[in-house]
Amino acid sequence: MLEVKPPPSGPAAGPGSRAGLSIAEAARRTGVSVHTLRYYERAGLAVTTVDRTVGGRRRYQQQDLYWITVCTRLRATGMPIKTIRRYAKLVSAGPGNEQERLALMEAHRAEVTAKLAEVQENLKLIDHKINVYRGRLDAGDADSYGRPSA
Repeated sequence: MLEVKPPPSGPAAGPGSRAGLSIAEAARRTGVSVHTLRYYERAGLAVTTVDRTVGGRRRYQQQDLYWITVCTRLRATGMPIKTIRRYAKLVSAGPGNEQERLALMEAHRAEVTAKLAEVQENLKLIDHKINVYRGRLDAGDADSYGRPSA
């Protein structure tokens, strides 16, 4: 089950961890744009409130970076923003809703598994076509075929 873990403390946390990272550094470390970081916050996908400096600038902690990675991976697997928002709310609420979190993740896993099966079937067709063209080239008769079905 995905959980937001507390940030490491002490020297292992890295330089500047107490003050947090700027939005630009957080974007660099997570591989998402500054715009995406701001969007995740506005869209209700954050599980904690991102710290701010006295001047109002965002300061990201290690747990924020971890959660951004969770959101990014869930999006990359096709989870809708609405579902990630629901998951974020469950995580933010703390212990006691693990069954609901599990159901959400199991449902998403089933969808991802179905998509993977579809992609694997499509890959079989591509491999077949590659083999057909390699065979034709090896046989020296590639120019004699011009039909799209070939």
